[in-house]
Amino acid sequence: MGVVVSQEELLAVRTRLKRDGKRVVFTNGCFDIFHRGHVEYLERARALGDVLIVGLNTDASTRRLKGSGRPINPQEDRAVVLTALRCVDYVSLFDEDTPYELIKSIVPDILVKGADWSLDDVVGRDIVLEAGGSVQTIEFLPNRSTTRIIERIQAISESG
Repeated sequence: MGVVVSQEELLAVRTRLKRDGKRVVFTNGCFDIFHRGHVEYLERARALGDVLIVGLNTDASTRRLKGSGRPINPQEDRAVVLTALRCVDYVSLFDEDTPYELIKSIVPDILVKGADWSLDDVVGRDIVLEAGGSVQTIEFLPNRSTTRIIERIQAISESG
């Protein structure tokens, strides 16, 4: 079971993990309405290293990125769901639109994003590559997304 940590606590954790020779994987997202696609993505990310750190967009950051109706679930709930997963070791919230500063702070060994991102566009890529790490993308499970779930709920409520 994972732990929610502040960015300051995460830096101390990262220092310890580096000293212990652990390969740290980092990914990030809003993880608003959690679904099977999220689970499989995070499990595959965790399999790339020893420890998985998830940067979680705060409510304010999610609203800026996804629109005024989002997030559906508040950041505290989203963080608890993530930490309940066996594959997630640490969750740290960030309020910026991107996790660049968080990545710059912890310098993970492996940076992971969904395959809908071009490797050249992955935020923090420069930091990780300069430190000798790698950047990887993971294919999404088809037809699984928070947006699709919201659209389905809206269609059901409108027809019903």
